[in-house]
Amino acid sequence: MKKFALLLILLNVSFVFAQQQVSGVVKDNTGNALPGVNIVEKGTQNGVSTDMDGAYKIKVKEGATLVFSYVGFSKLEKVVTDATLNVVLSEEGGQNLDEVVVTGTRTAPRSNTTSALPIDVLSSKDLTSTGQASFDKALQYKIPSFNTVQTPVNDATSLLDPYEIRNMGPSRTLILINGKRKNMSSLVYTQTSPGRGETGSDISAIPTEAIERVEILRDGASAQYGSDAIAGVMNIILKKNASLGSVTLRTGITSEGDGEMYGVSLNNGSTIGEKGFINYTVDFSKVALANRPGRVNADGEIADFGANPADVNAFLALKPDAGNVNGSPETAAAKFLVNGGVDYNENNQMYYNAAYVYKKVNSFANYRTPYWRSVADMPYLATLFGDGTAASYQGYVPTFEGDLNDYNATIGYKSTKNGWNTDVSLTTGGNTQIYTVSNSQNRSFNDANGNDSKDPGEDFLYGISTPITFKPGGTSFNHYVGNIDISKNLSDQLSLGFGSEFRTENFEIFAGDLASYIGNRSGADSFQGNTPENSGKFNRYNLGLYLDVALDITEDFLLNGTVRYEDYSDFGSATVWKASTRYKFSEDKITIRASLSTGFRAPSLHQIYTQKSQSSFVPGQGIVVQGLINNVSSAARASGVPKLDSEKSTNFTAGIGLKPNKNFNLTIDYYDIKVEDRIVLGNPITFSPTNTSAFFVNGIDSRTSGIDLVAGYKNLIVGSGKMGFNISGNYTLQNEIDGPVKNPASVVAVNQSVIDQTQEALLFTSRPQFKIIGGAEYELGKFGFTLNNTVFGPTKFKNAGMSNDLKVEFLTKMVTDLGVNYAASDKLTIALNVNNLLNVLPEWKFKAENAAGTAILNDPAQTRTQYNLVTFNGRYSQMTYDGYHFSQLGTMFNLSLNYKF
Repeated sequence: MKKFALLLILLNVSFVFAQQQVSGVVKDNTGNALPGVNIVEKGTQNGVSTDMDGAYKIKVKEGATLVFSYVGFSKLEKVVTDATLNVVLSEEGGQNLDEVVVTGTRTAPRSNTTSALPIDVLSSKDLTSTGQASFDKALQYKIPSFNTVQTPVNDATSLLDPYEIRNMGPSRTLILINGKRKNMSSLVYTQTSPGRGETGSDISAIPTEAIERVEILRDGASAQYGSDAIAGVMNIILKKNASLGSVTLRTGITSEGDGEMYGVSLNNGSTIGEKGFINYTVDFSKVALANRPGRVNADGEIADFGANPADVNAFLALKPDAGNVNGSPETAAAKFLVNGGVDYNENNQMYYNAAYVYKKVNSFANYRTPYWRSVADMPYLATLFGDGTAASYQGYVPTFEGDLNDYNATIGYKSTKNGWNTDVSLTTGGNTQIYTVSNSQNRSFNDANGNDSKDPGEDFLYGISTPITFKPGGTSFNHYVGNIDISKNLSDQLSLGFGSEFRTENFEIFAGDLASYIGNRSGADSFQGNTPENSGKFNRYNLGLYLDVALDITEDFLLNGTVRYEDYSDFGSATVWKASTRYKFSEDKITIRASLSTGFRAPSLHQIYTQKSQSSFVPGQGIVVQGLINNVSSAARASGVPKLDSEKSTNFTAGIGLKPNKNFNLTIDYYDIKVEDRIVLGNPITFSPTNTSAFFVNGIDSRTSGIDLVAGYKNLIVGSGKMGFNISGNYTLQNEIDGPVKNPASVVAVNQSVIDQTQEALLFTSRPQFKIIGGAEYELGKFGFTLNNTVFGPTKFKNAGMSNDLKVEFLTKMVTDLGVNYAASDKLTIALNVNNLLNVLPEWKFKAENAAGTAILNDPAQTRTQYNLVTFNGRYSQMTYDGYHFSQLGTMFNLSLNYKF
């Protein structure tokens, strides 16, 4: 019987009999529909939220009481007496908008006009309306200060793209799931790409169908949440509908006929008994390879590889792109997520959520042309990658395959007693990545004459042929987080909050198989395996304590202060604080707000312990192997590399919010972020002829400032339909090194620097200087139309190897997205999205820094040489090897069908 009961629950069969379906519309007292209103069956966890039209549907017991709540409005309880229940919420006696930071329900506009802090709120509809295949790419076209882009060939970076808010890198935005810390990825970005040297959470792994809304705090929040919250906090709120569900089928393809996408998502829920609920999401998707290689220049190939011109020209006549595969990888993903809870009574609640994601990514390294890896030097290649004859060998392209597993789970208990609110929770999460390299070789198994290896120290390889598939290892990260949060309203004006967090983190580097790293010729071609010496398990723990006090001096004037103490087992302690204020006037139509805070970021375990060899393109030299040593190794001590310390920050924000009427809202916020002892992955340093290494170091102080703007106007009657407009933007005023580079003494002694022009560009100018998103929505009967334009401002690079007299600049471009929705019935909705409607592609140009640069650009031969240096001889003509702007895939057509249960 127990098994049968469990089966009924999973099949969404509620054990509450005599139910009825109730539907209606929620409006304010001016007749304006209210989206996002929480509606809960009293005494249970059965609840829904209103859609963008203020409409809702819910199944409840006969005679149940519905509780309607919405921040800024009075809570309302209504007894169900009919199948239709329309309600009006009053703004009088509304809740305090600043009861919580980031968590909790917020007002309908994208950014609050009356809160003390700048907060963006995106609904599930906002995300799905973009037509983007993943959550991170949807944010790219909704949040101006959020940037991410798919990198074409960067080994493990293909598993999850680096993202950042306010040009601060992925490490400085804290990700929360229902208010609890999500685990970081196990990957640290070590290639020359935006986000280099940093680690972030895999937000692309979160199924969009499981998300109710996203709240993004655009302000430093280390005092509230601890390390990593220097740039801001993203809180992902999961759906909790227990009586409604839907299934979505989606497909897409690029205008080039590649990058095909297929997916299916199921979101559903059920009540469990009379007091519990569960909402679950299952999502499967697959995206095919999209390839955008450039035309390869023969002169550059001849110079890089010292090859015979006849051989180069003959091969490029067959393969003008030199066989390269770069664009976006093939990806398959399976995602599972549950969110639930039980209300034991009005004062005691248990809650939980859990997610598991498996992702398989297949990408490619650079093609090894027959004049790069030559049969003349390595005759065995003709057998490995041909039929045994020299004529059959046409080179080979190694594959890079990644298997990613990501999980997170939280269980918690909330209670209220004598006005004291207590929340106790335990969170765990982890990310594991295992790599495979195929269609490759290890040259140490064979000498230059095609015989078995007889290199010194490698006699044990005698008589062994190289494999072509390797397991180079991988990485794993997990954490366990315990939270206790206690709060109370001591009076109508004064509220108090305090709590603690204990966290333990574990990082592991898996060694590769012997064939992937053995030998003195760099191991497996394209991606060397982790050696046992560079592998291992590492962990640490930390304890945090905080105190938060909020004082309403008047109904309009709020002061809030927070102080936090953190103690880490591996580098010490930190104390940070935050003060914020808000003042409303003109009947809440105008709000001014400001905050000042200090923050910190502990070096990640990845940054402390990662040590490896890696293949990278070096202009003029092709692909070479370079080393990365960690800061606690004997090699680091011998080279005078210091241990890492935490970053410290100071964050100032000031803004104004306007809401002159129910349909118009506007916020403008200025921010200024100073980071001391910022951790960077430095430029490789040549300490001696036999010792060239890169390493992490607290290398710079930085300063980032800018302006965010969010505005919207809705409910404009046009013809028989209703139209709304929105515009938002981010403009970077300053983003640069603040003071001299903090080179270790050993680096100064060899007259070098950990930060060169390439590293500086990746840190500060590799994201758009500004981004503007402008859109319009029009609803007409069963049809809904959206038109959005995203302007990507210029990005600037100093690509490795190019002349110091030049720079590379990606030009300002506007990407247009069109969406059409059709409500075929109450249950079925069909949506067509054409992303990048006008097929706008990135465009870059050389810019002269001085007269010498102008002279180079006036000489076609010199310009061609510089072009070859930054594009790997034309392989990356659209994006350049180091620099990226926005998606290089062009127009994408997406179709989805959503059926509601």
